[in-house]
Amino acid sequence: MRVLLLGADGFIGRRVTDRLLMDQELQVTVLGRRDSADIRFDLTTGSPGALARFLDAVAPQVVINCAGATYGSSRTLIRSNTLAVATVCEAIRRSREPARLVHVGSAAEYGPVPGGVPVSEQAEPRPVGPYGVSKLAGTELVLASGLDAAVLRVFDVVGPGAPTASLFGRLAEGLRRALERDEHQVRMPDLSGYRDFVDVRDVARAIQAAAVSAATGVVNIGSGHAVRARDAAQLLVRASGFEGQIVEENRQVLLPAQTAGAGGDHLPGHHLPGHRPEGHRPEGRPAPGEPVPWRQADVRTARDRLGWRTQVPLEESLGDVWLETACRV
Repeated sequence: MRVLLLGADGFIGRRVTDRLLMDQELQVTVLGRRDSADIRFDLTTGSPGALARFLDAVAPQVVINCAGATYGSSRTLIRSNTLAVATVCEAIRRSREPARLVHVGSAAEYGPVPGGVPVSEQAEPRPVGPYGVSKLAGTELVLASGLDAAVLRVFDVVGPGAPTASLFGRLAEGLRRALERDEHQVRMPDLSGYRDFVDVRDVARAIQAAAVSAATGVVNIGSGHAVRARDAAQLLVRASGFEGQIVEENRQVLLPAQTAGAGGDHLPGHHLPGHRPEGHRPEGRPAPGEPVPWRQADVRTARDRLGWRTQVPLEESLGDVWLETACRV
């Protein structure tokens, strides 16, 4: 099977690339903005006609779209998460042999949901910020395209490779710094919210399963369990051996997104107010979001339509986050 992968350099995209390349039954071509891509193309500025010509040359049977953006102005988010998706859909429609499309969406599309209740794919999306709105618009474009397409609404992704702008990426760096400096406190935002944490390697497995399945429409990808962020943070603290105190500030953790970066941009599992990645310009700060106190996926569709369920426990996932951070030179 010939597969065209978009967004291979992002947090999720890198794991999807690894997974697909291990499958000898798949022929993988990567399209993106970086020199490492097999085909250089910018989805935010390129035309559907030009992309359609690449599709005709590669003749993929499946297109996997892991591209998108979390950081940036509303305009940047719309261009990366909506306009780019429109380009992909139109290019596939124009191609000689339209491919199946697997698109990575986000739980941020749901917005606030009732506490204590798993959210199903039938829930009315009510995104609260520019990121969620732009992702929902992309999903709606895919669903209205008439293509053989599935949208995977991915919940809160964790695991090795988590960006330093993410909740656990920041906590791991803070723990490492505290241990190196013999400090006894690590400061974090409020961690009282509940989230559905899912390991990035399990997400990659779900994307691969969707690529070879006949499933269409929206499919939630999560663990199916809600965990208080504070309890999850303690798993990472224990893995590090840190014996000091985690001091929570009176700031909500804004959790806007789970999607791969467009052309390999960062994927923050959580936007931490006042923090931005090294070298990130002020005008590229994440768009404002709103606190969502509860998020848990109803994952029955993924189980029934994809034959997928999680394999990596949260404790193992966060242990691997720490191992990678501790070994980083």
